[in-house]
Amino acid sequence: MSVISPQNFLVSKFFLETIKALDGKVYNLSYHQERLESVLDSLKASEYYDLSSLLSPPKKGLYRCRVVYDSQEINISYLEYTKREIKSFKLIYDDTIIYDKKYTKRDLIDKHFTQKDANDEIIIVKNGLITDTSIANIALYDGKRWLTPKSPLLKGTTRKRYLDEGKIFEADIEVESVKSYKKLALMNAMIDFDIIAEENLREIIC
Repeated sequence: MSVISPQNFLVSKFFLETIKALDGKVYNLSYHQERLESVLDSLKASEYYDLSSLLSPPKKGLYRCRVVYDSQEINISYLEYTKREIKSFKLIYDDTIIYDKKYTKRDLIDKHFTQKDANDEIIIVKNGLITDTSIANIALYDGKRWLTPKSPLLKGTTRKRYLDEGKIFEADIEVESVKSYKKLALMNAMIDFDIIAEENLREIIC
């Protein structure tokens, strides 16, 4: 395995980790390391990258550490991060979509995102069940507990951490019921657990 410079990096690499860094501090690294090792295991890699020794984000500001890798090479870049405002969602139906690993190539998701019309984001529905948005896992509050789809497209690191901590619970969430929930939150490495709506979801999901 080798670490390569951005100018020599091949854009055809397949896998990605997005890691939050604030004022030089990297967050929840163990979960990213675990997922990276799981991907490398699936590739029959002979050794792992140690993210803790490779990451060196800027000391001031909020950055997205973009780790692109395969079983042979890795590239790390740092991008300043500004949170995107999300207030409305379009339901997109696709029973065949697969995004079980965090790939760099996500043409189908990007294509679905262009179908959001005047909304800010999409929610992908597969086999009648809620899965994810284009950028995050979802949690919905039923008045007692926060529930997250049992079968998301991608099992994100923040989702796993909140499951491990007993703060959210897995469930099949049928698309017909989604607007009856009390609250909606998005989860990813950069926004953590971000409550988007605390009102009637019928007004923000179409």
